[in-house]
Amino acid sequence: MIAALLILAIALGSLITFGVFAYDKLRARLGGRRVPEATLYLLSGLLGAPGGLAAMLVLRHKTRKPAFWLVNVGLCAVQALLVVAALVLGR
Repeated sequence: MIAALLILAIALGSLITFGVFAYDKLRARLGGRRVPEATLYLLSGLLGAPGGLAAMLVLRHKTRKPAFWLVNVGLCAVQALLVVAALVLGR
């Protein structure tokens, strides 16, 4: 049960994070006001790292910034470990 809720939370967080990355990419192209990088990091940290990483790859957004790679890949690993731990401990 906990694992299912965690997976659902990560999926929802990832969708939101992907959307905000996409919005920031659009604003970058149009020359408008951008989403602060701290907000993108925060969303990735709040169970949205898979969405942030997917947005980086699909939208080619923030790919030149090593810190974004490090944070999103690292948080994806942590979030995956949380799911594995929830699955193992939930038995």
